[in-house]
Amino acid sequence: MLSSPQSQTAALVPGSLRSVHHIALNVKDMQASRHFYGNILGLHELTGDEVPKTLVDLVAAGKVANFVTPDGTVIDLFWEPELSPPDADPSRAFTRANHLAFDIAPQLFDTALEVLKQHQVQIDSGPVTRPTGRGIYFYDPDGLIIEIRCDPLPGGA
Repeated sequence: MLSSPQSQTAALVPGSLRSVHHIALNVKDMQASRHFYGNILGLHELTGDEVPKTLVDLVAAGKVANFVTPDGTVIDLFWEPELSPPDADPSRAFTRANHLAFDIAPQLFDTALEVLKQHQVQIDSGPVTRPTGRGIYFYDPDGLIIEIRCDPLPGGA
């Protein structure tokens, strides 16, 4: 969508947006998604007093689960049991989101690959090696493409 000259004058000052506060994902199977984000990807699930006050009732009812990345980005999973992608083939994009990428230390990249294999996570593509580092693309339980990527090893090894 193109912006009009009027909307350009009302833009936020560059740098006003400090960081991503949270990412909200709709999930069909809450148990499978909690297992995926918590046990496979190793993200910390917020519980008890860690749960945002605005979501306490939804978490208690099993309709929301919250995970946090080491940099503090919260991933909210909203249970939508009737959720179905327009196409059952997850290799066909069905949402405006392309993928969600997580950064990992280069020394841990191969470990991440092994964890994905052990859990029989469906791989979309990769691993790939580029001048910018390595990456692998795979699917979460609802078909969203997830990437784990790393910078090149120091010294180009």
